[in-house]
Amino acid sequence: MLGILLLMTGWILGYAQGPVVEFKVMAWNILHGGNDLKDGQERVIEIIREIDPDIILMVETYGSGPGIAEALGYHFHLIAPEGTPPDEESVNLSIFSRFPFGKRIDTSYPFYLGGRTIRIEGHEVRLFSNWFHYLPWLDAPEKAGWTANELLAWEKNGKRYEMLQKVLPYFERYAAEGDRIPMIVGGDMNTPSHLDWGAATQQLHNGLIVPWYTTRSLEDLGLIDAFRTVHPNPLTHPGITWDTPNAVDEHRIDYVFYKGQDLKPVSAQTYFAHFGESLLLNGKQIPYPSDHGIVVTTFQLNP
Repeated sequence: MLGILLLMTGWILGYAQGPVVEFKVMAWNILHGGNDLKDGQERVIEIIREIDPDIILMVETYGSGPGIAEALGYHFHLIAPEGTPPDEESVNLSIFSRFPFGKRIDTSYPFYLGGRTIRIEGHEVRLFSNWFHYLPWLDAPEKAGWTANELLAWEKNGKRYEMLQKVLPYFERYAAEGDRIPMIVGGDMNTPSHLDWGAATQQLHNGLIVPWYTTRSLEDLGLIDAFRTVHPNPLTHPGITWDTPNAVDEHRIDYVFYKGQDLKPVSAQTYFAHFGESLLLNGKQIPYPSDHGIVVTTFQLNP
């Protein structure tokens, strides 16, 4: 299956319009190219094959991208200066696509943001892979004894905030054009979401409501959290993508955001297993090669 379902909804509703297209986007930090686990690249390939995405927004590629793309039949784009060898082991971000690539979307900060356009049934879509630094980090921010304002001040005191400030102009530029050219951003942002720290979850967070700066900044630009759109209740669908054994630090820190009046997320799922443990996919137990969970969103692209 190529992962594109053409749903002739226009004819069903009694008027002729173009087909509605569905495509699946996966965001995953594979951890050091998948190489921390024995045969880790093979496990990365196996997991991707079972999830069967049309597009992958990858973090910590580190030289593994071409082999993974070749094994699975994807087009591959390394987010690095033009001319960089595709197997360059120092490069963090990449994009895989079953659709042909269009224009490069280069930034001055390719280690943590870059993209590529693709064409889907005549539609141009901008795809971005993203990573932000894990610092500052607290396993359980609610236990720090701080107010929400103090936590926000703490959040702005570190490399993640510095990175966000540098790339916000790119987010702002492309989000402003998002209704004309849809955009999708996915990756490892290493931060909790303000949508998971609201009134519904106060009892989990020592009574705190925290409008975390990183995710709120993207929302303020009109970018939408796809997982939380499909699953608005963080109590029933926490979407955990980070958890350390023997620690209390479950968080959703990996995301797919989107902007575009023609884009609609119709399903979303996260997958998680601790490093080296088994992830159950389609009845198969696969040793998990990463420390981050996977975020998968199926989008509908309207004509």
